[in-house]
Amino acid sequence: MEFAEVVRRRRMTRAYRPDPVDPGVLERALDRATRAPSAGFSQGWAFLVLDTPDAVAGFWRAQTDDALPGGTPDRWLRGMMSAPVVVVPCSRRDAYLERYAAADKRRAALVPPNADPAADPAFDADAAAGRWAMPYWHLDTAMAALLLQQSVVDDGLGCCFFGLVPQRVEAVKERLGLVGADAPHPIGAITIGHPADRAEGARGSAATRRRTPWQEVAHRGTWGAGWS
Repeated sequence: MEFAEVVRRRRMTRAYRPDPVDPGVLERALDRATRAPSAGFSQGWAFLVLDTPDAVAGFWRAQTDDALPGGTPDRWLRGMMSAPVVVVPCSRRDAYLERYAAADKRRAALVPPNADPAADPAFDADAAAGRWAMPYWHLDTAMAALLLQQSVVDDGLGCCFFGLVPQRVEAVKERLGLVGADAPHPIGAITIGHPADRAEGARGSAATRRRTPWQEVAHRGTWGAGWS
């Protein structure tokens, strides 16, 4: 499939057929995800792949009470729970702290001079992380997650990225073994599978909202200048 077609076809798939996902599709998607750019080539991402019925069901039970026995999942949740695979992309802040404490990155002044996060008790990880304009471990993981989704679409499948329920993040982390101060942090989750008929899934915002043309969001030179 041509790249432009992959971009055009990517959409949020909210209902799936029960057909299994070829493991090769997942392996290709993970390989391509790791081609994403990352600050300092820190590569601070991790991917938890849930591809068995028990693992997928366990994720949903941790994510919402409506997935528990006796729960009442709505149309959106029923469709999403039909996906045979869930991938949870996670960010690793420690990978960035370690990378920018290295000799070739100290010139960036993102960590205190001569600080060794592994051996220096005075090293303040929170202060070091605060020197970045934004938490790039989350941003880079998000870019990797998008590459993963584009790869899935290129193989003819559907996917949907969604955020975790804020009050259930800790439950999801515990379910997935993401415990401890240095554990990766889940930035969301991606359902993957063979798309069902679109009528079976919940309607998304794109069905009722206009896609903004690029000419209305691109500005040449300075904000407010517009494109033309």
